[in-house]
Amino acid sequence: METNLLVGGFGGQGVMTLGKFLASATCDSTEKNVTFFPSYGAEQRGGTANCYVVISDHPVGAPIPDEADDLIVMNEASLHRFIDMLKPGGTLFVNSSIVESEPDRMDIHIVKAPVTDLALKMGNPRVLNIIMLGVYAGYTGVIPEEVVWETIARKFAKKPGVLAVNKEAFEKGLAIGRKAAEE
Repeated sequence: METNLLVGGFGGQGVMTLGKFLASATCDSTEKNVTFFPSYGAEQRGGTANCYVVISDHPVGAPIPDEADDLIVMNEASLHRFIDMLKPGGTLFVNSSIVESEPDRMDIHIVKAPVTDLALKMGNPRVLNIIMLGVYAGYTGVIPEEVVWETIARKFAKKPGVLAVNKEAFEKGLAIGRKAAEE
């Protein structure tokens, strides 16, 4: 089994952190092979940012796949730029708070999550990526939820003040992902 994920957004949305957490969870707690390949725009905050995460039972041949099984888009520009890379039957995860366009593809699954709005309601816009990571983990099950959370908790161990809000954010995302998987 191999899962190719592309995450796209703009700098400051935590796109790279989302990808790193997923890659770290895979490396630290499974026997799977994983690659993480970041790509930054001209400037980090506000510029384009995307990353590829490949999780495989076999050695990974190339860190950048020709097509993605799953695509997470955190902004409108990423939807338009990357939608054609999503393979037929793949899943599109959309930050529905700011992505208003509907893709014109009928051959994909779409999971919408208002992650920006949820993060703002929580009083911490920086957790929108953790909410989306929860959505992805809850929907796909590609890596067990508890493994992903353990990685997040380990990464924030030196910042105990942010651990509780990240746990709440991850749980909100998991609920959305699980519900979408049941539909």
